[in-house]
Amino acid sequence: MKWISARDRELIPASHEDASSPGVLKRVLAERTEFQAGHVQMLNWAVLPGLSSFQPHYHEDMQEVFVVVHGLVEMRVAGEVRQLQAGDAVLVEPHEIHVMRNLQDTQAEYIVFGISSGAGGRTVNVIGDGTC
Repeated sequence: MKWISARDRELIPASHEDASSPGVLKRVLAERTEFQAGHVQMLNWAVLPGLSSFQPHYHEDMQEVFVVVHGLVEMRVAGEVRQLQAGDAVLVEPHEIHVMRNLQDTQAEYIVFGISSGAGGRTVNVIGDGTC
């Protein structure tokens, strides 16, 4: 996995902007070399209700990228736990068990997309392991 904190990334002019007077700034959260070869399988805007979590699971051939948009969550990936807030991201590799738990009583929101290697892998739910 790769943890990414937006607070650790500086704002820079987008490549299509005049660097001396940019109309838009960006934070580079990840670059092309950090994504596995394959095709985008899905792009979701997800809502995690207050104090809830999704079931621990892993993907056999899909890398997932989570970007928190709103809220405070705890994410466990391959046994490592971090708190994430708006602007933070994590790249989860195939076979890494992961689960997200909302730490607040209001809903959290995140964007998640998956990159499949095209090997026809499954999503595997894990019972009693990987919980926050």
